[in-house]
Amino acid sequence: MNHFFVSPSQVGEGKITMEGGDVNHIKNVLRMKCGELMEVSDGTGNRYLCELEQVEADKLRLHIVDVWEDDIEPASHVFLFQGLPKGDKMELIIQKAVELGAFEIIPVATRRSVVRLDEKKADKKVARWNAIAEGAAKQSGRGIIPKVRGVMGFLEALDYAKEMDVCLIPYEKAKGMQRTKEALEKVTLGKSVAVFIGPEGGFEEEEIEKACEGGALPISLGRRILRTETAGFTALSILMYHLECL
Repeated sequence: MNHFFVSPSQVGEGKITMEGGDVNHIKNVLRMKCGELMEVSDGTGNRYLCELEQVEADKLRLHIVDVWEDDIEPASHVFLFQGLPKGDKMELIIQKAVELGAFEIIPVATRRSVVRLDEKKADKKVARWNAIAEGAAKQSGRGIIPKVRGVMGFLEALDYAKEMDVCLIPYEKAKGMQRTKEALEKVTLGKSVAVFIGPEGGFEEEEIEKACEGGALPISLGRRILRTETAGFTALSILMYHLECL
C-alpha cells in the first residue's frame, strides 16, 4: 500500500487535506482513483488508513478510515555523522540509513574528506539528500522523515554530538569486540546515540583523540576494514538489532 506524509496541521476531524508534490504523484503517476486506500503518517507517531475521497486541482481530500499509533520507529534516536564520501555515495548512504532506522543524518567534512562543497553547491546537495530521505522513508514505512542536516565541520559535529547520550566512533585500531559489546550496553531504550563514520581515508589520529576527549567511545566493527558506506550500514544494523532485542 502506498505511504505518504503530511504535517499535523493537515489532519482534521476525520479528514486529511493533502497538498504539495505528492498530489501530482498520486494523480498523474500512480493514477489513484476515489475509493482507493493509502497510508498516511503525520510525523508525530500517528498513522492513518485513508480513502481517497476527492481530487482537486492542487489538493486531495482523504477520509480517515482508521488511525493507530505508529510502532515502526526505533525506541532510541540514532544520529549518523557521516564523513563526506566521494561521488554519489552519500545518496546511497542516506537511503540505506533511513531504511535502517536513523533519526538524522549529518554530513561531516573531515580532514581526509576529498569532497569540498561551497555554500551554493551544499544547499543544492542538502535539498537533494532530503528528497532522497523522504523517498526512503515512504518506501520503508517510516513514521517520520529523517532530516539530513547541512554539512558540518568535524569540531562542530563533535559539539552537536554532545547533546546525545552515547557517542560511538568505529575505528580500525579499536581494541576488540569486547569493548564494542561494553559500549553497546550503554545504549538503553530512549537514549540518543551518535555514530561517527569516517570518509574513504578514515579519521586522523588527532580527530579520534578529539572525539574521545569529548566522550566518544571507539568501537570495532570486526577484523576487516570496511568501506565508508559499509561501515555506516554495519554500525546501524548492529545498533538496531541491539535496540530491537531490548
